Amino acid sequence: MITIGNFFFKYRNQLFIFLYALLLIPSPELFTIEKFGQDYWFLSFYIGLSITTAGIIIRGLTIGLTFIERGGKDLKIHADALITRGLFTHCRNPLYVGNNLMLLGLGILSNSLIYVLIVVPVFLFIYQAIVLAEENFLKQKFGTHYTEYCATVNRWLPNFKGIGSTFSTMKFNWVRWLFTEYNTQIFWLTGVFLTIIFKYPQVVGDGSVNRNKWTMIVLPVMVLYYVFLRWLRKSGKVKID
Repeated sequence: MITIGNFFFKYRNQLFIFLYALLLIPSPELFTIEKFGQDYWFLSFYIGLSITTAGIIIRGLTIGLTFIERGGKDLKIHADALITRGLFTHCRNPLYVGNNLMLLGLGILSNSLIYVLIVVPVFLFIYQAIVLAEENFLKQKFGTHYTEYCATVNRWLPNFKGIGSTFSTMKFNWVRWLFTEYNTQIFWLTGVFLTIIFKYPQVVGDGSVNRNKWTMIVLPVMVLYYVFLRWLRKSGKVKID
């Protein structure tokens, strides 16, 4: 499993995009009109949007509260320090919890039975393998310190005890959140908006004209937002702590 995890870690960004793209696969509905009535869309819309938004918020809070080097080194798992502050006080893998909720929520939002029952479990397996590989690396590097940390903090299920103290004693760094997460933010926002545009005529209006209109608004805005943030970061006009 550790070998599998190291492989998935190396290609996890490409895998994430691939799994994201599987939202486009035609699928039976998760909430069908026949079973839930004409207002079924409220179920998939609000449940999915709530879950996927919770995921992006967890990612944001994790990064905004605590600086963590992500991406490994030379496509391999790497860490110079053991991070136990911020949301890492309450869960060992808050970023991955956020990712899982983001994908699950998008699957529900797209009302895709195949995505929720097949793709999401595959995604969970991939992250479990990655986490086991990371844990093996951290145990070897940090020894007893990491073992003691694992004994008090859950791998996946967050423990909210003391969460108020975490937020009150730490300052949220919105600059770090904005300029280290803009790729994920824009990728997620684009997926959410396009899902709503093409799946929910109740929200954007019926017919291809309305869909095309909203698409022509959303995509240029996302591109401009991305280019602007990337320019600010590359120009050195913002300082990321």
